[in-house]
Amino acid sequence: MTVSNQPPDSLFAYVVVAGRRARQLMLGAMPLLANPRSHKSTRVAMEELNAGQLQYDLPEIPLSPADKDSKRSKE
Repeated sequence: MTVSNQPPDSLFAYVVVAGRRARQLMLGAMPLLANPRSHKSTRVAMEELNAGQLQYDLPEIPLSPADKDSKRSKE
């Protein structure tokens, strides 16, 4: 896994990371930014992610075709 603090390249990964942080904020976590521009948890999570304040793990994605074949069931 890779640990990063920059926004993910994938829009799907961006939404997942921001959504998880927004849930933490809704449950009472303190914002990492001193003066967030919004009070909404989703917007604060996006601001934190864009500012590089969040660290998150992204799993490594195998790129070789042999790895894809090994996950298929053996017939």
